[in-house]
Amino acid sequence: MKVIRFLVVGAVLALAACGKPAAEKSDATPATPAKPPLLTVNGKAISTEMYEDYVKAVTQGKASSELPPDVQAQIKENLVRIELLAQQAEKDGITKDPEVAARLELSRLNLLQQAVAQKYLKERTPTDAELRAEFETQIASTPLVEYHARHILVSSEDVAQKVIDQLKNGGDFAGLAKRLSSDKGSAAKGGDLDWFPPNAMVKPFSDAVALLKNGEVTRTPVQTEYGWHVIQLLGTRDRAPPTFEAVQEQLKQIVLSKKFRAYSDDLLKTAKIEPPLSPAATPTAPAPGAPPASAPASPAPEAPKTN
Repeated sequence: MKVIRFLVVGAVLALAACGKPAAEKSDATPATPAKPPLLTVNGKAISTEMYEDYVKAVTQGKASSELPPDVQAQIKENLVRIELLAQQAEKDGITKDPEVAARLELSRLNLLQQAVAQKYLKERTPTDAELRAEFETQIASTPLVEYHARHILVSSEDVAQKVIDQLKNGGDFAGLAKRLSSDKGSAAKGGDLDWFPPNAMVKPFSDAVALLKNGEVTRTPVQTEYGWHVIQLLGTRDRAPPTFEAVQEQLKQIVLSKKFRAYSDDLLKTAKIEPPLSPAATPTAPAPGAPPASAPASPAPEAPKTN
């Protein structure tokens, strides 16, 4: 039996802290009788809805009815522990700490943003025409080329430059990669990264590769978040574009993202913001929880990584 440890619940503390806003009362419509709570903790009610949301959060989407009774009981106990700790945090004044308060507010904003996105996009399913138009846009902006390259990844610019100097003096690239590269996956193959499209690699790695001629090594070290690279281009070839059917789900997410971004842009235009945002401060990517703004037209392999 898979045991769900208490420590797992930390990932959903923010969810537990964000209650749903109370519905406004209407004189014309009688109030719906409140459902009895699943249980109470020191007089504080925990609803069945909160319990089910928590179950989904810690079981990757399963409902409590899909779980054995002992696992259900353990999850319920964990939720009670969260409530007890939250109550203790209130008593200790932890919620008044500026950093904690800021995180709680960000969690609330993120949850509400996701709810708004779901409501707004629910009846805005992309049409076939919208998907095909986006397909043409993505194809037009995606280089239909692949590169075959190898690299040596080291921790400093000085070491990378020494590697380049050794290669200029006839050093063996594959041998140096096996001995020095911290990318152990490719190092075992003499630094070989196999074939990849430009958008598969982080910038400026991909930019550096595009500037090389076959057989050429970068003249200066190339820095990325993974370290310093010495790169050699081994070959270039054209690649066929993906079919519409193969990337239809990705296109759907892109179109939905653009629709939601346009909606938030309209809200931004009419909002009173003091002091006004400068153009540089305006976000160019979707906020957390919103659909991604763009995606490669076809699946891409991972960028070079250190092991």
